[in-house]
Amino acid sequence: MDNWLKLSHHHHSGHLRPHEHTSYALLAVLLFIVGVSLTAYSVKAGNLTWTRPGPASGSIGITGTMPGKPPTQGAVITSPPNGQRYATSPVPINGTCPANTLVELFKNDIFAGSTVCTDKGAFEIDIDLILGQNVLVARVYDALNQAGPDSPAVTISYDASLPTASGQRSLDFGGDQMLVLTDAVFRGNFPGQEMTIPIRIVGGTAPYAINTEWGDLKNNLLSRGDNVEFRTPHTYAKAGIYQLGVQATDSKGRVAFLTVAAIINGQVDPVATTTATQPTTQAKLLALWPLYTAAVAMVLSFWLGEKREKRDLASHGQLLTV
Repeated sequence: MDNWLKLSHHHHSGHLRPHEHTSYALLAVLLFIVGVSLTAYSVKAGNLTWTRPGPASGSIGITGTMPGKPPTQGAVITSPPNGQRYATSPVPINGTCPANTLVELFKNDIFAGSTVCTDKGAFEIDIDLILGQNVLVARVYDALNQAGPDSPAVTISYDASLPTASGQRSLDFGGDQMLVLTDAVFRGNFPGQEMTIPIRIVGGTAPYAINTEWGDLKNNLLSRGDNVEFRTPHTYAKAGIYQLGVQATDSKGRVAFLTVAAIINGQVDPVATTTATQPTTQAKLLALWPLYTAAVAMVLSFWLGEKREKRDLASHGQLLTV
């Protein structure tokens, strides 16, 4: 009996076999790095510029604008230079302007077209000229439709009998020149709301063909047997500023052209790249955070389990030694 106790005591002498375990220090460092990186990307994704789409159907959106002073700075026509002569029409007009204002151009006090000043303070628009002298003036308007000062006048001339750049002379139809006239600018409409453009043709010979390009990849072609003012309707699907063009052709081939800005109220859709990137990045991050949390919990569980196993083995060895 004593010998058996000695053998048992010798077998459990307290020299425990080292327990094989995984190094958790490296895993902890890796998880820390992943956590820091994930946090940084989440913050970055949250700071991306992203414009949410407009109110959903059935909701109400209210936008207010506080009244202010009208623009004190006007536009300046930088091209063409004063005294320039042209054999063809339309011609491009360029200039500077207060950023994000609306620029309306007039020829001999007749509305010639409108466009929006860019955020860099510049505008460009093609206008149809009147045969003979054209006195050009640009006028800016703010968001409240308050007019700023007129630009210095620039005088150019249009002579269809002049030689063109190719050496040929422009067609001279004789008789009255044809013009297309309409309102200066269209404001106040909303997506899904029908707007109508009043169009009037001056001069030319009936019948007329009128093509309206709405600036949203849609156009409308119709014919008219007279030059009585008429209205052509259109409905925009999204908010924004659209540059629409109206071109009329008469039975003798005369062509008249007009470019007009149409402003559709509401929240403008985000840029395609920003819209596509932002929700995708956030969706990926939302999916990664639960996985990361589960990985941390799993490693922590194994580490605590191993510590508990080692503690139990040590306690068992002490009991056997005693």
